[in-house]
Amino acid sequence: MIMPPANPFLLLGVIIIIIIVLYLVLRFLSKTSLLYILKKWWRLLEDSCFVYQFYKVPQFNEHMQENQLYRKVSTYLNSLPFVEDSDYANLFSGNKSNEINVVLDSNQVVTDTFLSARVYWKNEKCEPNGSIALVLKIRRNDKRRILRPYLQNILTVFDEIEQRGKEIKLFVNAEAEPQKNGRWRSIPFTHPSTIDTVTMDADLKNKVKSDLESFLKSKQYYHRLGRVWKRSYLLCGPSGTGKSSFVAGMAKFLCYDVYDIDLSKVSDDSDLKMLLLQTTNKSMIVIEDLDRYLSEKSTAVSLSGILNFMDGILSCCGEERVMVFTMNSKDHVDPTVLRPGRIDVHVQFPLCDFPAFKTLANSYLGLKEHKLFPQVEEIFQTGASLSPAEIGEIMISNRNSPSRALKSVITALQTNGDGRGSSKMSQSASGRAVEEAGESGSFFCRESVHSVREFRKLYGLLRMRSSRKESVDLDSVEKEN
Repeated sequence: MIMPPANPFLLLGVIIIIIIVLYLVLRFLSKTSLLYILKKWWRLLEDSCFVYQFYKVPQFNEHMQENQLYRKVSTYLNSLPFVEDSDYANLFSGNKSNEINVVLDSNQVVTDTFLSARVYWKNEKCEPNGSIALVLKIRRNDKRRILRPYLQNILTVFDEIEQRGKEIKLFVNAEAEPQKNGRWRSIPFTHPSTIDTVTMDADLKNKVKSDLESFLKSKQYYHRLGRVWKRSYLLCGPSGTGKSSFVAGMAKFLCYDVYDIDLSKVSDDSDLKMLLLQTTNKSMIVIEDLDRYLSEKSTAVSLSGILNFMDGILSCCGEERVMVFTMNSKDHVDPTVLRPGRIDVHVQFPLCDFPAFKTLANSYLGLKEHKLFPQVEEIFQTGASLSPAEIGEIMISNRNSPSRALKSVITALQTNGDGRGSSKMSQSASGRAVEEAGESGSFFCRESVHSVREFRKLYGLLRMRSSRKESVDLDSVEKEN
């Protein structure tokens, strides 16, 4: 019996009807809880095919002391996007005004994946004492492969979350008082400056940022070398060149607390050691205007006390610390203070030159070009200069009129800036060509060295000519006599 050929239009119509029916069914399931129920049944069926192992992380130990691992795992789980997919979750306000935290509720399960393996966490409430525990459910086949790396990953992520959400504090040392415990007084560190907002050479700024990033990731490297995990920086330059703002930017970049030591309130070398012992890890220790204390002897701390503070045994009692010292000039500082090991990185902050001026004009006035720029550049080329703080203040005072601001800068350079830049030309060049030298990571400038040598040669030639002229004059005077 020969079947009649199928009608292609009828077959196409049936396929279209089936597609429409499937679409409507999926649409219906997505709008109801049936799809969720089907997923749950499928998960139960899948779980029945595997053998699981469970690990409990209790909130308290047998002595009712808080389990630090519980706090770290809880912070990690609450940062996962899967928490929002749980049946119940708690909403809490965060540290910031517009921040909302989603926290896993009790007896709820959250799913996580690591190295292509799926794990489950349950926030379980223990009935006898009402304590809470986090229970990890992991396939036995995946246990040896991912358990320890997974837990280590949780600790790493927790440290990153802690650093991002940490409120930076500024600690200042007070004079010793018997009725008060501790020497440090803290306030919230709310300085608005960042490394990016500081006016300085872009290459130098990137080198410092790269050095800080490398330091943060070098714990194992330092330990392998048998060295303490710390780094020291010297910020050197005239007043108003941005050293203090750069310190604030470094603290924000690292998310470190700042310990600002006032040497005038330190009674002796032992007192300085006690202050160092009371600082914490992951902190920045700052001593400003160190050259003034060393030259004027305005502190009871001796030179050997400062040297021991910089690289003595006590300085090795903490880890992940950054020491920052600021100076106006290194000319009258004992070379032993500046040697590698005590100072790892030297950063020069010069007076303002024309490229730095253009950066300030762009930031303060929104000017990238102006008809007065050539005149300003010509004045800078004569050797006149001001500090970035002085030029910035002029621009702030005249920010409503950029032309008036530039004219005021020109006037200030002609009156107050004459000759200031000529003695600092080697410093102004240091912002343009910077390189790392030696293992200490110090930032030095070849152009500044060449300019100093050329200046010395020129000065020597002038002296030779003047001495020859004086000798000729003396000979003529003797002949006349």
